[in-house]
Amino acid sequence: MKETSLAYAKINISLDVVSKMLDGYHNLRTIMQTISLSDEVTIECTPGKGIYIDSGKSYLPSDENNIAAKAARAFYGLTGIDGYSTHIKIKKNIPVCAGLGGGSTDGACVLKILDKIFETKLGRKKLEVLGNTFGSDVPFSIDGGTKLAEGRGEILFDLEPIPHAYVVLCKPSFSCSTPELFGYIKCEKIRARPDTDGIIKALEDRDLGGVARRMYNVFEDVLPNGKQTIDEIKSTLIDNYALGAVMTGSGSTVFGLFDNITKAQDAHKELSENYRDCFLVETIPNT
Repeated sequence: MKETSLAYAKINISLDVVSKMLDGYHNLRTIMQTISLSDEVTIECTPGKGIYIDSGKSYLPSDENNIAAKAARAFYGLTGIDGYSTHIKIKKNIPVCAGLGGGSTDGACVLKILDKIFETKLGRKKLEVLGNTFGSDVPFSIDGGTKLAEGRGEILFDLEPIPHAYVVLCKPSFSCSTPELFGYIKCEKIRARPDTDGIIKALEDRDLGGVARRMYNVFEDVLPNGKQTIDEIKSTLIDNYALGAVMTGSGSTVFGLFDNITKAQDAHKELSENYRDCFLVETIPNT
């Protein structure tokens, strides 16, 4: 049994850290959006035992530490299915450690493929709950689209879909450590926060410009290094007529939203002259 599917990246239209919870995790309030940049995940199940990962990237784990392996193990644990050797091949296109949810979307994709292969028909809600056991962004990646996420990212609310936009992504050469950035966050001292309610209203009004003008990520204010580079990328995007630009997730990728393909192409071309990881993609609805 063999199946291939695409695992789509996400961007954070807004990202706010509301409070620190008793369990040590942080309570987030973030609007996430699926984009067309994707990995390709192929799973082949044959009689036997074991879970095997091939990402083609030597710096990614190929053992049980890979989130794709965690996803397969969680699926088999829930369903009780046994007696299969599971080979997972991931063609990586989404940069790693970039704030684009590359690992999480791969894990979500594994759950959906296995659900299809074995015809378990778990459904969106059960898959989201299962995904939350091994990754905070996995529940969002099960269905994707435009959603408000709260808690650790597992509490999801469907929003009006964002009006179609072109998205220019640029990841500088450095990455950001998510645990390190959370360590710098002091919720009571955050002075600037995204206008999340305003973004939701703009989505309801089908106002892409209103969405883009309100984008904000509180992690930008606590970057230990690279802040100047992030600001330079944002300025290049804005100078090329992006409706708005912001860092996604815990970084270090910056994106700009465009309503015009020519302007987006110009921004992509200029950034590509100085940065290797640049992409011109689009917003997409539920996956």
